[in-house]
Amino acid sequence: MTLYNEQPIEKFTLDEIAAGAGTTVQTILRIFGNKEDLLLAALSEMVADGVALKVTPPGDIPAAVAAIIDVYETVGDVVIQRLNDERRYPALKTILDQGRQNHRNWVKTAFAPSIARQEGGQRALMLNALVAATDVYVWKLLRRDRGVGRAAAEAVVRRLVEGITHQQMSEDSHSVAELVGRREPAG
Repeated sequence: MTLYNEQPIEKFTLDEIAAGAGTTVQTILRIFGNKEDLLLAALSEMVADGVALKVTPPGDIPAAVAAIIDVYETVGDVVIQRLNDERRYPALKTILDQGRQNHRNWVKTAFAPSIARQEGGQRALMLNALVAATDVYVWKLLRRDRGVGRAAAEAVVRRLVEGITHQQMSEDSHSVAELVGRREPAG
């Protein structure tokens, strides 16, 4: 995992993995079969161990946003790298799908009071909007691509979440969840 966290899969060899683990390439191949299966086993273990996400009271937007940003500050770069590897290594999909589901479940819990106030399609719309607003790619855009400081990135995500969970006061205004819904294809 150390090598995998530092560089793409193609950039390191089984010889480097074996040297770092104090074993031989033959032992690695006997146990795991190949480099991709070894990485899948390591990623599965990492996912099983998880990264501790601070428990926050449902509906406490500032605490929830701070908690998810804490996680991204710890493993966000690694997650982005794994997501980038997904097309080249389809076997990663199962692990990444579990991470996507974990994130969705966290959103359901963290923002439960706001989601519960919605009905039917509006509930699903709000959930999807909240999942998107708190996604690792939003963190990457702010922190890595734009170079925004952590406090400012947290403020942006908090504002997105607040915009999704609270209706605007003006009759002419629309919530972010409603606007996102307008862009969904008819079907």
